[in-house]
Amino acid sequence: MSGLVQKIKVLTGLEVLLSDKTTQNSIQGNIGYLCHAASVNSKYEHGIEGLKKCFGSRLKKLFSPQHGLYAEEQDNMLESDHFFHSFYQLPVYSLYSETRKPTDEMLEGLDCVLIDLQDVGTRIYTFIYTMCLMMQACGEKGIEVIILDRPNPINGKDMEGNILDPNFRSFIGLYPMPMRHGLTIGEVALMAHKFWKVDCRLRVINMKGWKRAMNFYDTGLPWVLPSPNLPTIAGTFVFPGSVLFEGTNLSEGRGTTRSLEIIGSPKLNSFSLLKDLNNSLKRVGLE
Repeated sequence: MSGLVQKIKVLTGLEVLLSDKTTQNSIQGNIGYLCHAASVNSKYEHGIEGLKKCFGSRLKKLFSPQHGLYAEEQDNMLESDHFFHSFYQLPVYSLYSETRKPTDEMLEGLDCVLIDLQDVGTRIYTFIYTMCLMMQACGEKGIEVIILDRPNPINGKDMEGNILDPNFRSFIGLYPMPMRHGLTIGEVALMAHKFWKVDCRLRVINMKGWKRAMNFYDTGLPWVLPSPNLPTIAGTFVFPGSVLFEGTNLSEGRGTTRSLEIIGSPKLNSFSLLKDLNNSLKRVGLE
């Protein structure tokens, strides 16, 4: 059985924080935690548990991104409600609700917000913009933001695709980044702070052991789906391309067991399509 267990090679920012008393002691006052289903340590323990052990009653509020605290909202554009977590006895504020940016009321009484989100390395993924809007709101109220960094699952070395034209900015693309950006979420935060005027008191708790060429398989970390339609690591590799089919009348496989890895439509004639694709490859000399 031991041969089936992959060796953990990387410590996430969460695990660095939970194992380092000096870092813990540097965090003062009341704390908010922006997290989701994948905010776990290498033993699958959720970050809420770890932070409760470290900071006790100083952990005051939870925040969730698109798809909800536990990645329970399947539909792509379905907003999540705020709720009170009966087990942890904490309010949970949805930042994919009537607001994408936390309100003054949501941030009231906080001295620091920890952000711990597993990104997937693609510009069209809203978690990095939820982070940036949280940074902006905290900056306006003098609240420190601490990013608990996590790996870019498709590596931090390769960049691909077009760069967003700012004239078309939206919540699925706020800043001029390539489709596959090659950054960790902590690096996106630093870039937003330095180049895009997302001003706040910012700190990043870096990972240990992570190398830019690593993909998620290399880290040895457990994969927990960050959103309902990315259940596998493999899905993150094709996502930068397959997500574009959301803008067409084709299906990208939502609701199947391999969502965003399958593209199709009942109206497609697969045999004719295959023939056309092969002919296209011949014409450009790639057969």
